[in-house]
Amino acid sequence: MKEAGIGMVVVLLLLLFLSRPLAADDAYSEYSCNGTSGHYTARDAFGANLERLTAALPADASAAPSLFASATVGTGPDTVFGLALCRGDITDARACSGCLDDAFRKLRGLCAGIRDATFYQDLCTLRYSGEDFPARPDDNGPVINAMDVNGSTYAGWDSRNATSRSTFLSLVGTLFSEMSMYGAYNSTARRFATAAMYVNPTLPTVYGLAQCTPALSPAQCWHCFQGLEALNRQWYDGREGGRILGVRCNFRYEAYQFFAGSPVVKIGFSDAPQSSPTAKGSNGSNHKMILIIVLCVSISVLCSLLVGCLLLIIRRVRKGGGKTKLPHLQPHSRSSSKTEEALKLWKIEESSSEFTLYDFPKLAAATDDFSEDNRLGRGGFGPVYKGTLPDGTEVAVKRLSAQSGQGLVEFKNEIQLIAKLQHTNLVKLLGCCVQEEEKMLVYEYLPNRSLDFFIFDQERGPSLGWKKRRHIIEGIAQGLLYLHKHSRVRIIHRDLKASNILLDGDLNPKISDFGMARIFGSNMTEANTNRVVGTYGYMAPEYASEGIFSVKSDVFSFGVLLLEIVSGKRNSGHQHYGEFVNLLGYAWQMWMEGRGLELVEPTLGECGEVASIMRCIKVALLCVQDSATDRPTMTEATAMLGNHGVPLPDPRRPPHFDLRVNSGDDDDDDEEEGGSGQDVVRAGSHFTGSCSTNDVTISTIQEGR
Repeated sequence: MKEAGIGMVVVLLLLLFLSRPLAADDAYSEYSCNGTSGHYTARDAFGANLERLTAALPADASAAPSLFASATVGTGPDTVFGLALCRGDITDARACSGCLDDAFRKLRGLCAGIRDATFYQDLCTLRYSGEDFPARPDDNGPVINAMDVNGSTYAGWDSRNATSRSTFLSLVGTLFSEMSMYGAYNSTARRFATAAMYVNPTLPTVYGLAQCTPALSPAQCWHCFQGLEALNRQWYDGREGGRILGVRCNFRYEAYQFFAGSPVVKIGFSDAPQSSPTAKGSNGSNHKMILIIVLCVSISVLCSLLVGCLLLIIRRVRKGGGKTKLPHLQPHSRSSSKTEEALKLWKIEESSSEFTLYDFPKLAAATDDFSEDNRLGRGGFGPVYKGTLPDGTEVAVKRLSAQSGQGLVEFKNEIQLIAKLQHTNLVKLLGCCVQEEEKMLVYEYLPNRSLDFFIFDQERGPSLGWKKRRHIIEGIAQGLLYLHKHSRVRIIHRDLKASNILLDGDLNPKISDFGMARIFGSNMTEANTNRVVGTYGYMAPEYASEGIFSVKSDVFSFGVLLLEIVSGKRNSGHQHYGEFVNLLGYAWQMWMEGRGLELVEPTLGECGEVASIMRCIKVALLCVQDSATDRPTMTEATAMLGNHGVPLPDPRRPPHFDLRVNSGDDDDDDEEEGGSGQDVVRAGSHFTGSCSTNDVTISTIQEGR
């Protein structure tokens, strides 16, 4: 026992020795001096307060378990606000305080007399300002992101070019996806993660580190990381290493290990060489010998621990009758260890007790080995199959396509979100499977397929009368209202469309496909992304053109969906509507001319339903207004649909209203989908011919509003 204790001390000393090169790895630095924030002198109140901050902040940060500190010194207009963060893998408090002391010293010289300054080094980040920036983590909405309020975000690259730019960027994307999920939801005081990914001997092993300030919530940290990833894709110039640095969060990746300790997240190492990669700067036979000794001792200790743990697990399993449960995940069937490991890695721990971890053979048997006869359809994620479990439960199995990097992101996103969502108008995710290269999501099976299967089909459409369509509209509205306001976390769906509204046996609607959804902070109003996802025709204009999304983006999609449900026509496609290229422009024109009823599917309802249908059209037009600020929230839209006695404001025109069909366009496209603009008018005339509109008020809106 004494010898074992000595051995562990030796191991710790050797590991500390090996981590020494890290302390010297501070060659990279960036700084920002924001002269617009004003100036100070060493003798004024701001200068005195900055001196006090300089003396206290490095010590506070290095003494904190999170290696993070923020401070406020002074009062009134001369208050100084400061923020300091050291890299999460630092184990020596002196290295942290030393880096921050050096950062203060350099900033005092580089930004002399300027009240707002930021400094980045490899081991620490520092900012001070006369503005209360720590209290505004959501400033610069798009990138809460990495940027501080002045947008001082920096990118740095190594000198070595990657062998294949696109391949290496793809590796970095996969690495960062895994690492950022762990870092954002890491339960330790330091909100960071380190990672390594091995693919094959022809490609370099990629190492990464991502970190947020602990002041951010997990959801804010996750969004901040997404901003970094977008910037990296935008700025990437083909090098084998790089970093994006911001006050709120930062990340770095290299083709060598640059951080201390073993990576927390490991990808692909089951097929990797058995020798452990060394840190940059490790050379010489003495260093290699030390590394071999450390590995031997570490492996011996690890094997002893594993054997002990294995014996303990066997003993507990025997006592418990062979049943084991993953904390917070209580599978109803034997679960794959691969699935458990993946969910632990992705920090998914809040699924309901009904969430099941499936084995691949069980799902293969349920779908008749994923036969074409059981295939329900295919989306960007991959094919969907109908399956029947041994207990007779019918399920829909969504199978991730091989080599689908984006599908993997959506796969994890959907599991992460579904753990927090429970509503009658949201499709229920029953469980998942992760085994080797196979990744699958298992949903409740809904026999009536999706809404587009009915409303855009001439034969099936008449089976959905207005009462059923109104019931579907109300259900969709309730589901969106839950996502935006009443769920545990606020969700922006970003891909609401007819094909993502599934119908159960009683034609109750259920919103599906949360692969592209985003968690929204409770105090956020909008966010920005460089990766615009969704479906053309349903996208709000500010999202399609600028990547800006908010709850109003979903409201716009909801408005498009209402018009499609009422008219039985797609917003965009191969057909034209009169002189317009989409349904929105045509609907606005008809409403402005007092001919709104000409929009309505001719088979809908009785005369008594006219008022309800017209109100629905007006709510739809309010939802698709060009300006997001003019659109109602889902709370308001739901109230508008339900309170028929309350007058509605007049809508403003939708986006792209000026896009018209050129004179002389051929008519083949008009007829391809079953009707031209003239067909729509005739259908509307047929509907209104036998119904009185005395109880319907249609406002004529002045053009140009």
